[in-house]
Amino acid sequence: MADSRELSLTRLIDAPPAKVWRCWTEPELMKQWFAPKPFTTPFVELDLRTGGANSITMRSPEGQDMPNTGTYLEVVPYKKLVFTDAYTGDWQPSGKPFMTVILTFDEAERGKTRYTATVRHWSDEDRKQHEDMGFEAGWGLCADQMVELIKTL
Repeated sequence: MADSRELSLTRLIDAPPAKVWRCWTEPELMKQWFAPKPFTTPFVELDLRTGGANSITMRSPEGQDMPNTGTYLEVVPYKKLVFTDAYTGDWQPSGKPFMTVILTFDEAERGKTRYTATVRHWSDEDRKQHEDMGFEAGWGLCADQMVELIKTL
C-alpha cells in the first residue's frame, strides 16, 4: 500500500468504460448496485460536475437510513471520478471529513475496463475504521453487483 491511509480495490470488468461509468453516474442504475445486499440504496442524487454535490442514502435491512453526502472534486467523463465527504455541496465543510474516493475507468484490453476504487482517509484511524467496517468485502460485493448489472445494459 502506497499510503498508510489508503484502501484500494481493482477489478478487470468485461465491459467498456462507458458502461462502468454509467453505473456510477446514473442514479437509477446506482440504486441497483451501490449498497452491499441485503442493504439497499433508496435515494441517489448526483450533480455530476466539479463542485457538484452528491447525496446517496443506504438503508439497512432493519430500515435504518445512512445518508452520505459529498462533493465532486474531479469529473473526467468515462475515465475518472473523484469525490469527498469533506464538503456537503457548494463547498460547505462537512462536520467530519472521512475520505476522498478516486475512481478510475481505464480501458484495458478491447472492450474491458480496469476499474480501480482508491479511498484515501484523513487519518490512520479513519482508514482502520473503514477497514474494520468491511471495506474489502463490502466494496468487493458492490463491485460484483455492479458487474451483474452491467451484463444487463
